[in-house]
Amino acid sequence: MTPRVLVVDDLPFMRSLLGDILRNAGMQIVGKAESGREALNIYAAVRPDVVLLDIAMPEMDGLTALRRLRRDDPGARVIMCSALGEQAMIVRAIQLGARDFVIKPFRPERVVSAITRTLEADGVLEGRRDDR
Repeated sequence: MTPRVLVVDDLPFMRSLLGDILRNAGMQIVGKAESGREALNIYAAVRPDVVLLDIAMPEMDGLTALRRLRRDDPGARVIMCSALGEQAMIVRAIQLGARDFVIKPFRPERVVSAITRTLEADGVLEGRRDDR
């Protein structure tokens, strides 16, 4: 199975960088959004396996978008990406249902492993679920 990912970041170069990292890892980018509001619309249309979601964005921030995504789809898998390494933001994102948190600047392998672990934990990646 090829993981289908929605990339959400207000900075075009970050969307491009994440897209390159994910494509190089064999993942499919099913959408790119520059705001939380745009992310909600794309999510509803494409239903990705995972959302990489920035926190600080105009129009609708990532925490608000996370809250709404999880309200509309409690099974939504969201990994937060942000330069805001504040402990309170990480804790709040996890409380709202984020599955992981990747701090910018990030290492490509950290982004890929966050997605892989999230999908493996839910048994989405065939043959990789740990049923111990």
